Order: sequence, then C-alpha cells, then structure tokens
Amino acid sequence: MGKIFKNFLPHIWTVLLIIVLLVIQANCDLALPEYTSKIIDTGIQNKGVEHILPEKITVGDYNRALLFMNDDEKAAFSSAYKKDGKILNRSVNDEKTLKKLDQKLIIPIASDYEMTKRSAGEIDENALINSRKSLEKKLTALGADLLKNSGIAFAIGCDKKAGVDLDKLQTDYLWSTGFTMLFISLVLSTAAIFAGLFAAIVGSKIGMNLRSGLFRNVIGFSNAEIDKFSTASLITRTTNDIQQVQIVSVLLLRMVLYAPIIGIGGVIKVIGTGASMWWVIALAVAVIMLLVISLTVIAMPKFKLMQKLIDRVNLVSREILTGIPVIRAFNREEREEERFDEANKELTKTMLFTNRVMTFMFPMMMILMNFVSVLIVFVASGHIKDGNMQVGEMTAFISYTMQIIISFLMLTMMSIFLPRAAVAAGRIDEVIKTESSIKNEDNAEELSGGYPSVEFKNVSFRYPEADENVLSSISFTAKPGETTAIIGSTGSGKSTLINLIPRLYDVTEGEIDICGKDVRKVTLTSLRDKIGYVPQKGILFSGTIASNLRFGNRGATYKEIEDAAEIAMASEFIEEKSDRYDSEIAQGGSNVSGGQKQRLSIARAIAKDPDIYIFDDSFSALDMKTDKELRAALAEKVKDKTVIIVAQRISTILNAEQIIVLDDGKIAGTGTHSQLLKTCPEYLEIAKSQLSEEELGIEKGVE
Repeated sequence: MGKIFKNFLPHIWTVLLIIVLLVIQANCDLALPEYTSKIIDTGIQNKGVEHILPEKITVGDYNRALLFMNDDEKAAFSSAYKKDGKILNRSVNDEKTLKKLDQKLIIPIASDYEMTKRSAGEIDENALINSRKSLEKKLTALGADLLKNSGIAFAIGCDKKAGVDLDKLQTDYLWSTGFTMLFISLVLSTAAIFAGLFAAIVGSKIGMNLRSGLFRNVIGFSNAEIDKFSTASLITRTTNDIQQVQIVSVLLLRMVLYAPIIGIGGVIKVIGTGASMWWVIALAVAVIMLLVISLTVIAMPKFKLMQKLIDRVNLVSREILTGIPVIRAFNREEREEERFDEANKELTKTMLFTNRVMTFMFPMMMILMNFVSVLIVFVASGHIKDGNMQVGEMTAFISYTMQIIISFLMLTMMSIFLPRAAVAAGRIDEVIKTESSIKNEDNAEELSGGYPSVEFKNVSFRYPEADENVLSSISFTAKPGETTAIIGSTGSGKSTLINLIPRLYDVTEGEIDICGKDVRKVTLTSLRDKIGYVPQKGILFSGTIASNLRFGNRGATYKEIEDAAEIAMASEFIEEKSDRYDSEIAQGGSNVSGGQKQRLSIARAIAKDPDIYIFDDSFSALDMKTDKELRAALAEKVKDKTVIIVAQRISTILNAEQIIVLDDGKIAGTGTHSQLLKTCPEYLEIAKSQLSEEELGIEKGVE
C-alpha cells in the first residue's frame, strides 16, 4: 500500500483540493435526505407549516391559548404577535427565535389543541387550570414528534380560521424546498465533476511519472538486469502494471477518500435524528467487514499469481510472433498454439477464480442493503407509533444508513482492485529500485585523447549466477590503424567478448583499457561516444532512413549520411526509393531485407564517425561481392581508427592485421591469416571448412 500512496506526494496540493471538493460533495449528499424528510413531514403532512405559532390567529383563539399558559409563557406568546383588528399577525419570523418559542410553548399550545379537540362546547377556565398538570404529564409521555404534531395542528387550525391560504403556503414551501434541493444537487454535481477531473489528472500524471521513471531506469540497465527481469516482464510492468496502479490511484482519490467522509457524516446525521437504531448500522457494517475480509483472504494469493501469468502470456506471445517464419518452416503451428493455449488457459482460470469470488460481493451487498431497509422500516414503525419518529425522518434515516453502507461498499470495491494494484506497484518498485550493475564510479573520468587502442589484460567473464567462466584469461591489444578480427566456433564467446568493450557487461576478472584507462574508471557516456557498434542482428527503429542513420549522430549533415550509405553499399537501394532518405522504416525494419537492414546498421555506425568500430558478425547477410566491396570502401574510412571485427567467414578477415582465434572461451591462437594457418589447428580447421586448399595456398593433404 505504501508503494501506491507514495506516488501521491508530488501532487499533494491537488490531492488536498480534491479532499475539499469531496467534503463539499459529501455535505450536499448528506443534506438532501434532510430536505426529503422536510418535504414529507412538513410540506405534505403539515401543509408547509414548520412552527407551532400560526402566522395569523383570531382574537378568540389567541385568548384561549393564553388560558393554558403561565405568566412567563404568556409574555413570550404575546411578544410574538401584533393585533390588526380581529386578527393578530405574527411579528417574529426569524428561524432561531421561532425554534426557541417552539420549545418554550409546545406544552401549552399542544394542551390547547388536545383540549379543544376533546371538548365540543365552552371550555371552563377553572377546569383547565386544575387539569393542566395532568394533561401536561400525558402530553409529555407522548413522543416528541407527536407532541410537535399537535402544536403544528394547532397552528394549521388557527391559520385556516384567520384566512391564511394554506394551499398557497404548502405550494410555496414545496417549491422553495425543491429549488433548494436543486441548488444543492447542482453544487454536488459540480464538486463531483471537478473532483473526478482532478483525480483523473493526478492518476494520469502518476502513470506518466511511473512510466518515465521505470523506462529511464530500464534504459540504464546492463544486459544482466535485462536478463534478470526478462523483456516480456519489463513490458508487462511498463504497461499493464502501471495501468493497474493508475486506475487504483483514481479510485483511491474518488472513492477511498470519499467513503470515510460520507460514512462519518452519515453517522453524525443518524445520531442527530435521535432514533435509537444505531445497532442496525453496526450490524450491517460488521457483516460487510466480515464479507470483505473473507473474500480478500481467498482472492489475494490469486491476484499475486495473476501478474506472473500475464508475464508468461506476454513471453509466449512475443516468442511466437517473433518466430513465426521458423514456426511455419518447421510446421510447428499446432504445437505453438497449444503452448499459447496452456499459458492463456492458466491465466484465464486464475482470473475466473478471482472474478467468481468477487462476484459474490455485489449480490451480497444488495441483499444486505435491502435487508437493512426492511429492518429499519420494521423498527421505525414502532417508533412512529410511539411518536418518537415521523415518516420523513424514517426516510431520512434509511437514506443515511444507505450512505453509510455505500461508503463501506466503496471500500469493499477497492478490495477487488487494491490487491492486484499492490502487487503491480511492488513489481514496478522492484524495477525502479534496481540499480544497474554497470554505472559510473564516483570519480569516473572523461575518456579523451586521440585514436585509442583497446587492450584486454587477462580478462575473464562469467554470467550472473553461472557456474563457469564464458571467457578465461583473454589478453590482446587492438591498435589504431589496424583491424583486429575475432573468429571461433559457435559458442566460443566472440559476441560476449566484444560486449565487454562498451560495458554491456563488466569483466569478472582482469581489466579492459582504452587509451590506457580502465573502462570501469571512465564515464559511460564518454566511453560509448568513442564506439561505433554494429550488432550481429541488424536493428532499425521506426522512422525514416535518415533518422536511423542519424541515430548515433543527430547533427550529421545530409552529405555525411549520404557518404556513410555510399561506403556501406546502401545508397543503391536507397536511391531507388521514391522518397530516398525520407523513406519510411517500419518497426524493427520489417519493410527492408536482411542484407539491407545490415547495410543500414553499418552506415549508421559510419555516420557516427567514432574512434573504435566494432562489427559483430555484421557482414553475414551480405553476398561475397557486396561484402568485398563494402570492406574495400570501409578500409579508406577507418584507416586511422581501431577496428574490431567478429566474423564467421574467413574471407571477411583474410587481410586483418591481427586475428584472435577463440576456442571454448580461451585464446587458441593470435596472428595473421598466414601465420595462423601454420600455427593454429583450430583456425586451420575453420579455414578448410570454408575455403579450398588451393584458395588457402596450402599443398593438398598438408597441414
């Protein structure tokens, strides 16, 4: 959870604004049931009359009411009216004073109403005075609401006799209350809309920041970290996992923050109703909590497993889509479909389990809410009968109870999303907190100077968690102005060796020096600026031919990329295209052939104009003629540079000044082509497998 909440810290002011908007929304939400209660109790049942003092009263009714009052009550009652002929008009209209008079005069007013209702003739003043105490006890024994209803009934009767238009009074009250509710609803809607808008903005920014931070960290990973997480898993973490966190971030701001506000507000309002039914809410909340905890405990392990299974589906999908030509060539479509089916079904099975578990939640919640409503009506009917509650108050109580339950329901909904998002946040955090094993040392120097030599000093290398070295005791020097070739059988460690130069991996033992400096003691930027690397597999990026050629040198002029393409033998097919260097390159270079892709990769390195060229078997997709022409054109360009070539073909490295022969991760021989034919059996074996004895210049049958 902490991993999710820490994402809100950069947006704390927006979060505080959202909280303010949610408080406004909650207050409006909680106010509406109260007005609904007023419409039912006051607007409909009491004809729009809110207080026990009538707006107008006849002299007769006024004098009769005084009979039921003591001196203090008479003074208060008299001060509220002014005489206008046979009618007295109420002079007090402020709400606060009227409420005080309601409390002070409720007993005598209710006594008047009850006594008048029972007596059809003249009322004996002495009998009233003598019976006030007994009547007061009976009225007090009635519920507060029944007592007030008697007072309201007195006011209605007096208003009617005094000529007040009760229909207009009722209509005005209903319109006034209705417009108030409409205004509150508009404020509520506005607050909800802006709270949702700001929550979406914060969620989007959190997603953006996570993607940016994760991607920036992954870009800095060495091959060791990429191998540790796997490409498929990193893609899932960058997309699906961040999406989970983003969705939950919005829900946290909109629902989890709102739930306690509306829940606590609902409890306060329920207490304010004075109804002794708190145990109904407590029972409902206890059942909800039990349900949520049970479902979460069952589903949580599956949520953790789900993200790993998504990784698995992505991995299988990526392998199949990448290897479609091979799959078709070997007629393995059915087996690969089965393999995808296995991964897909396992994920589907897990998702179905969690969804089925969580589907119990909403039906159970609906059953609980309906049960609580029925229970409230059942219990409230007794309170209404006893005069402790009115129908409108019961309606408001049901509304407040539903709001409290819904607030817990919001939290329970989070139990569906939160476990999965917590797992996703952990996976994202794991990547962000992982530091690259290859980084600049504290006192790293800038690599500067002229054309550098590359010197391997007793270098050994072992992949992380591997038991044996891939390379052992490698020592040689690649000098400027010379071509150093590396050859060996498949799996001998050729590509691994050259990956150590730009520090895609770090050596396990020994050191690699460039310009006399250990590559681990210079900055990565200055080191890699000096290197033009052409990988074994030509990799192009979506864009244009020009953008790909400028990949290592953004400031390369049009002339420079043209020259690079000319040297790499790529200009011929580029010129045939209608848009030439502005021609589109599809993702991965899928719209060019393997040979064209390789030539563009070579041209990209040439356009960078580095001091060190590294070609990792970069001529394998070229035909012999193109290979020869390309190397001849390249020789002039790189005559002062350090060139390291990994090759499978002997013909590519015949003229190299130095050839390193690797065998099982060790140097089997070093020298020129002619020297190695005489001194290195491994090299001779490779040479004879590719060229005839006549081409090699050796006598038939002689080794």
